[in-house]
Amino acid sequence: MARGKLRIYLGAAPGVGKTYAMLSEAHRRVERGTDCVMAFVEHHNRPRTEVMLHGLEQVPRREVAYRGSVFTEMDVDAVLARRPAVALVDEMAHTNVPGSRNPKRWQDVGVLLAAGIDVISTVNIQHLESLGDVVESITGVRQRETVPDEVVRRADQIELVDMSPQALRRRMAHGNIYKPDKVDAALSNYFRPGNLTALRELALLWTADRVDEYLQEYRTEHRVSEIWGSRERIVVGLTGGPEGRTLIRRAARLAEKGAGGEVLAVYIARSDGLTAASPRELAVQRALIEDLGGTFHHVIGDDVPTALLEFARGVNATQIVLGVSRRRSWQYILVPGVSAVVARNSGPDLDVHIVTHDEAAKGRRLPTARTARIGRSRTIWGWLTGLAGPALLTLLLTHVDADPGLANDVLLFLSFTVASAMLGGLLPALASAAVGSLLLNWFFTPPVRELTIADPKNLVALLIFVGVAISVASVVDLAARRTHQAARLRAESETLSFLAGTILRGESSLDALLERVRETFSMESVALLQRGSDVEPWNRAAGAGPHPVARPDDADVDMPVGDRMSLALSGRALPAEDRRVLGAFAAQAAVVLDRQRLVGEAEEARKLAEGNRIRTSLLAAVSHDLRTPLAAVKAAVTSLRSDDVHWSEEDQAELLESIEVGTDRLDHLVGNLLDMSRLETGMVTPLIRETDLDEVVPMALGGVPEGSAELDIPESLPMVAVDRGLLERAVANIVENAVKHSPDGTPVLVSASTIADRVELRVIDRGPGIPDEAKDRVFAPFQRYGDAPSGAGVGLGLAVARGFAEAVGGTLTAEDTPGGGLTMVLTLRPAADHPGPASLGPPPPEGPARAGTTRTGSPRPGAGRCGAP
Repeated sequence: MARGKLRIYLGAAPGVGKTYAMLSEAHRRVERGTDCVMAFVEHHNRPRTEVMLHGLEQVPRREVAYRGSVFTEMDVDAVLARRPAVALVDEMAHTNVPGSRNPKRWQDVGVLLAAGIDVISTVNIQHLESLGDVVESITGVRQRETVPDEVVRRADQIELVDMSPQALRRRMAHGNIYKPDKVDAALSNYFRPGNLTALRELALLWTADRVDEYLQEYRTEHRVSEIWGSRERIVVGLTGGPEGRTLIRRAARLAEKGAGGEVLAVYIARSDGLTAASPRELAVQRALIEDLGGTFHHVIGDDVPTALLEFARGVNATQIVLGVSRRRSWQYILVPGVSAVVARNSGPDLDVHIVTHDEAAKGRRLPTARTARIGRSRTIWGWLTGLAGPALLTLLLTHVDADPGLANDVLLFLSFTVASAMLGGLLPALASAAVGSLLLNWFFTPPVRELTIADPKNLVALLIFVGVAISVASVVDLAARRTHQAARLRAESETLSFLAGTILRGESSLDALLERVRETFSMESVALLQRGSDVEPWNRAAGAGPHPVARPDDADVDMPVGDRMSLALSGRALPAEDRRVLGAFAAQAAVVLDRQRLVGEAEEARKLAEGNRIRTSLLAAVSHDLRTPLAAVKAAVTSLRSDDVHWSEEDQAELLESIEVGTDRLDHLVGNLLDMSRLETGMVTPLIRETDLDEVVPMALGGVPEGSAELDIPESLPMVAVDRGLLERAVANIVENAVKHSPDGTPVLVSASTIADRVELRVIDRGPGIPDEAKDRVFAPFQRYGDAPSGAGVGLGLAVARGFAEAVGGTLTAEDTPGGGLTMVLTLRPAADHPGPASLGPPPPEGPARAGTTRTGSPRPGAGRCGAP
């Protein structure tokens, strides 16, 4: 099934008539016999638009109930069932009511297109997603309903519906857009002339870019190589030298003279990579061209003039800006400059501007020295072999009686030339060839000891020797250079591969990254420096190695990362080609630093959010759960003090018992709130000592009804290292929570055992249990699970119990009870595993270990699973 075609009427502003234009197109298609229906069209009570609805079939809309109201949306299924040839869908950026088939209407349009139905739709320029920030800065209104630019760009046809700001305001004043009571407010706010002009310009520029895309597609499909000067497009040729900034600014001034001019800066790099430009200078020029609204391009090409012209014709450029060559005058004798070749081959449809600059005719410095490629020691040996070798060979041959002949002499001298080329490169080999030819001429070519040559054959032999020597030296030198380049690129690729791996793995250790930088470049120290503004002093965010610098000016190598961050290295100066990899490390270090900062901010935000949630829950607890027992106590006291009623002894006892239960409940609530506050603020300091569980656990059961819990603690159980008061409070909360959820008559089992290197205390109930996904949530503060009745508590019991368990070095987890129910597992450390007696405190006094940590009173009525008080 062929995909349907999409036609969009793009409005420059609300009220320009895009819906009217869409309906007019629908009437034209209906008159031609096309099956066209209105899937969803809004007339907004505009009389002229409403009239256009007559004569067009409308698919019934779908009603969606949401928050007590009923809304109408496009019924996608009904349109698919009707299956027209063309469907009209208004307001493509609309957000559907929850419960609809898709969240956005443009997604509904995609469904219709996939079904082979052509769609005609509308959208305003302010609803394009990429222009949201721009529109907000212009109008002050943030558009919450947007459509991705790519959805609109993929349309088969886009028609701009435009109107001058004055005409649109007149339409507004005549009441053709909004109701009269809204006209004045609209004209003085969103529909101000400046706003409408800016929106109109955005619409025109966006549409022009889309038209340019169509033009590029057409030229590519039809292989059009000639330049069509539909708009000024200026290409700037960069060499990586400082003159590039001058060229970019000159091109920007040329683009400003023509409306809609575009600047494209391009750097042509050779495929062998032997003539690389300064990465730092290219980065500066990239930032400059982007600041001026242009784009930067990196192109590979061995023939720079041809590659530049092909790029210019490929982007349909109309002008090229080049700088005067930096080569010296004598170099023009050998090869003409790039600018001259480009100007000669540009043709009549491409203008070439050659701009003078301060670097003209100053010569071009090689990016690296030959000694850097081959090595200092090899270069010295190359010179010794090339100069001393022929001299020693001459001394040997002149003192030997046998004459090997001139041809063999030439081959022997050639061997030294090749050896010097392999060791030291081109220059020692050329010197060896020159010295060898002179020695051959003087000592071995008749007449000897004269620079003349009698036999023409000997002259040819010497010339061949010089030619072969120079050729071999050039080939060997080129091979050495490319071998060095390959080795460097391999090292760079390995380093960048490691760096990419750290990015993919999400490693965030800044110290490890800086240590890797120090090892990679053999530096003494590395420091990542940052500052808040251009006037503030630098501060060290991280460092590696001894004595990292505190300022970029004190470093041997400084790699800026933006305006307020720098990677500073100390130890040695780096060659230019190493700065490319260093720049990647610097960028990654900045990313890691930003990631750490964002993680810290996220953690702070999480803590603030958690604190806000706890404060909100605490306020709810104080306002409800604390007032319930307080109200019961107050009612009982008021009844006892009443003189109008004579209370019997049984009634008085019942009222006093109610007062006691209410005060105990208040004590539980306040105690847990205070404990949770201490845990949240880190104020719980455990007093660790050796303790028997059979001494603490029975005391923790004093707050539950008699017979509601059974103990099973073996006497052979090892002692544990805990704080008695905190352990008693934790066990009391766990047991009370279990008792509240156990069926009537079924006691809770509290057992202890030794498993491997730990002691486990299990509180087992036969209640309803909880699902696996809720087993962690039950320990969150102010959480009550399942069937917790109103007033059952604030949901802190298990949260406090886990906090106290972790404070004494244990853990508290929830498991399913075989056969049904829930088992709370409290894991503790045996005293033998504790660090030592130095951390053990003195024996606790009789009674509570410390105020607020022992369990007192009787349990309050049933609490939620998470919310034992």
